Amino acid sequence: MAARRKSAAGSTRRRGQLAPGKQSRGLDAAQVAVALEDPAVAELAQLVRAAGGAPLGAYREPLGGRPLLLASLPFAAVQPTPFQRDLSPTHAKRLAAAIEATAAFLDPLIVVRGEDGRLWTPNGRHRLAAAKVLGLKQITALISGDESLAYRILALNTEKAHNLKDRSLEVIRMARNLARRRGREREEQFRAEFEAAELLTLGIVYDKAPRFAGGAYSAFLKKVDRFSDRTLVASLRQREDYAARLLEIDGRVKSVIATLQERGFKSPYLRNYVVARINPVRFHKLKKGDSKPPMPIAQALTRMAAAARNFNFGSVSNSDLAWVAVGAASE
Repeated sequence: MAARRKSAAGSTRRRGQLAPGKQSRGLDAAQVAVALEDPAVAELAQLVRAAGGAPLGAYREPLGGRPLLLASLPFAAVQPTPFQRDLSPTHAKRLAAAIEATAAFLDPLIVVRGEDGRLWTPNGRHRLAAAKVLGLKQITALISGDESLAYRILALNTEKAHNLKDRSLEVIRMARNLARRRGREREEQFRAEFEAAELLTLGIVYDKAPRFAGGAYSAFLKKVDRFSDRTLVASLRQREDYAARLLEIDGRVKSVIATLQERGFKSPYLRNYVVARINPVRFHKLKKGDSKPPMPIAQALTRMAAAARNFNFGSVSNSDLAWVAVGAASE
């Protein structure tokens, strides 16, 4: 018994510890410090001064060694990237009130220098709006000369994740921006920037229909939507077709829901139920790292549309709807 307790205690300690060697990753303290005159940040410092700001310090971030410049910038010198989520005026005002209460703007914006020399923030739209509400002349920023960081910042939003609509719109705007400049590159080369293939398709749908119930179709798309080996321009054209077909399916789903409601079925989960019933891959278990879809997305959409047209109303029961409610509550 004592041996088992000792073993269990040791197991608990091991689970709470980092793997051997993890504490030694990255740069040493002497490698992190960078002088403002260092060539790695001198050009950024000059850009800041030209914009009417002041360089405050510099360092190499300790994981990858990317040189970063801490600076004070005029409010008007920084613009949000054109592909991030829409501004929420309510959130911006609430944030401004919180900053006003603390009397301190403590969270620097991440800023990148674009190819055209503009200063973009890929994650600071609401802080910029709050600064405008407060009438700030200067804002604090952490500046990188690596423009690609603007397209990868979405991956860092794990602790305060956007909802599905925000993420999808941000990804499709990012994709369209990249397509204008790097459209001949293959879509699959942008996996890190786009996070998930289905977000591209959903982003096009949300752009056309802001009230689209994407959550009902997300599980379906995760199973069949994959990054394409075609060029980004060609792939986005194809996704426009997928989005149009998905909207047609949703139109039929709305008709099915209306008929079910006329027959006395009342449930907030009717859409989830109908979409699950017409989902041709609903019984396929998605395995981690599974790169091959159970069927191509075009074929899946064709079968889904046919199932929506031929929906069997006679097979619907209140007990089925109850099980959908239980499943939705457990997610």
